[in-house]
Amino acid sequence: MLVADRIPMGPYLIVHDGTKMARGEPCTSFYRFDPVKGRQEAVLSFHCTPARRNLVDTFTLTQTTIAGLGIKRVTEYQFAGDGEAHKIPTKSSGRVGSR
Repeated sequence: MLVADRIPMGPYLIVHDGTKMARGEPCTSFYRFDPVKGRQEAVLSFHCTPARRNLVDTFTLTQTTIAGLGIKRVTEYQFAGDGEAHKIPTKSSGRVGSR
């Protein structure tokens, strides 16, 4: 599954920072997540584009399939109980953290 220009593998915690978004900075970060230790280093950050949506009961990822490749691309995410989705760009904001 492709997120921006990366293929994250394993468990991740997605964090959205509204203050960073208001400043025009990369506001969404994907952090490696260890079930015992919790949030680890950020491996992917980008500036999302907010989109008004109906409320959802559970965290939702919207995906499309890249024609000819058969790879799924995540195009937006939405947190449970929120009427705003966050569209994901096709490029990340560059290298974040260690890999």
